[in-house]
Amino acid sequence: MESYSISMHASATLLPPASSFSRTHNLRGVTFVDKKLRPCILRSTLPNPFLRRDLQPFLCKRRLSLRFSRTGKGITCSDAERQSWDVGRFVKTLFFFNGPPSPAKFFEFLIAKLSGQSPREEAKAMTTSGIILVAGATGGVGRRVVDLLRQKQLAVRALARNEEKARRMLGPDIDLVVGDITKASTLLPEYFKGVRMVINAASVIVGPKEGDTPDRAKYSQGIKFFEPEIKGDSPELVEFIGMSNLLAAVKETVGVRSGKLLFGFEDSMSRELPWGALDDVVMGGVSESTFLTDPVGGENGNAAGVFKGVVSTANNGGFTSIRTKNFSVPEDLSAYDGLELRIKGDGRRYKLIVRTSRDWDTVGYTTGFDTVKDQWQTIQLPFSTLRPIFRARTVPDAQPFNPSEVASLQLMFSKFEYDGKLNPTFAEGPFQLPISTIKAYLKEPVTPKFVHVSSAGVTRPDRPGLDLSKQPPAVRMNKELGFVLTYKLKGEDLIRESGIPYTIIRPCALTEEPAGADLVFDQGDNITGKISREEIARICIAALASPYACDKTFEVKSAIPFSETYTVDPKNPPPEKDYDKYFQSLKNGVTGKESLQQTPVAI
Repeated sequence: MESYSISMHASATLLPPASSFSRTHNLRGVTFVDKKLRPCILRSTLPNPFLRRDLQPFLCKRRLSLRFSRTGKGITCSDAERQSWDVGRFVKTLFFFNGPPSPAKFFEFLIAKLSGQSPREEAKAMTTSGIILVAGATGGVGRRVVDLLRQKQLAVRALARNEEKARRMLGPDIDLVVGDITKASTLLPEYFKGVRMVINAASVIVGPKEGDTPDRAKYSQGIKFFEPEIKGDSPELVEFIGMSNLLAAVKETVGVRSGKLLFGFEDSMSRELPWGALDDVVMGGVSESTFLTDPVGGENGNAAGVFKGVVSTANNGGFTSIRTKNFSVPEDLSAYDGLELRIKGDGRRYKLIVRTSRDWDTVGYTTGFDTVKDQWQTIQLPFSTLRPIFRARTVPDAQPFNPSEVASLQLMFSKFEYDGKLNPTFAEGPFQLPISTIKAYLKEPVTPKFVHVSSAGVTRPDRPGLDLSKQPPAVRMNKELGFVLTYKLKGEDLIRESGIPYTIIRPCALTEEPAGADLVFDQGDNITGKISREEIARICIAALASPYACDKTFEVKSAIPFSETYTVDPKNPPPEKDYDKYFQSLKNGVTGKESLQQTPVAI
């Protein structure tokens, strides 16, 4: 075993010049000395002006006779008043998170610790968030939705196939992305950055066989019957394949009700992360922790991760933690409201630390949570509770937490809270925290993230015993129109199966009449009638804010019969509706498919 001893100040970890001592030993450029005590000076070649200047000599308050021992297990450091410090474990920690340690960066890290500098983070532009995407933005309902959202001064982005038409119709300043839901390759990921909700008014084009005016006046009037035909792309391509493409494009940005699994074992899903120990060894302590997977350590004998170890306050330490390596691609959790942990508590208080920078020593957005001994519990930690912390101190001028740039996660058990506060549950010794899952969650009550304009009648072509002569043309002519309603129903099913919180609106025959008439909401796909496109646009927007509309499918029509024309006196317009009163009457799970007692017709 080779030994090297150092005499140095109690308040500094700087290396003394070799000339101050009677004997020196050199290890890869680091000089270790013994015997006499002299002032310590470090001449740095680091680029920072503070680091370049010679540090003033420090006088010793207490002599430390430190001994570095190289053994088969690594390097340890000890003296008569301190427990052994495992330098090898310290280097191993740096290696795990940063790769082979750079000597220059290592010394910069040490000097920054002494100087108490805060990390220097470049300002980042926050990702635009809260955008409502309108697909089919140039259609009769879609363009009204865009206009109403802009009147409400809400952030809106239009998705359309024809840029010239869209700008002419919606204005040159519209936030527009050009894509075709029938072609997945045109739905670029950057189109959906910041999108939190979607209103889908895209639909297959149906028009009179005899032709129509350039502005589709015959089709739009919705009262007089014209023999219809499909114009352009088929119902299968638009209503089913297009729906599949759109859902895939927006699912990550709008979120799913069950949340986004970041780590753990849930039903048939699992996701593991590269966790590594990050204990007080980095500051000379002796606490030690690890993370392992227990194949039967979770609830009901399922697998779970386990954060365990022994914490000690020796050498002024007192914390253990596990931290993930930086994610290869930052996690975008901006669709969600916080992080949810499913853990088995031990009665202690822990910390969750989330970083949005890939740097090693940087601000961590931190919150604490208490656990109940020997009980599995779900802990929800809203992003709004995360506090910017650097070296146990709040950073008042830190950038707000950006959930779209999550770079790593860390769990910690510590003697310290922050800003001088202590953990009231701290106790030295062994601890253990089994973790079933860590995931992002949507807070209750959940509101719709995807509102879709479908059509009344989608379940009727295959309904047994139905008198088709009394049904609208689309029901009677479903086969002739390329199974348009059948594919609309298949598209609805994709939404219901996606996990995205949704509302499916099934209007009866659409007209150009103004909004304002009394309405009839129904479920089960039985009603016929007419309704204003303007009214449907208003219902779409109202649904986005209503938990009562979430995961509901319903039909809607005006109380005005086809034989009457509805008009509005501009000087005395009808009052705005409280659509929540209608939404509150809706039931879960009612789609009209309950009436399909036989296998649908093959297509």
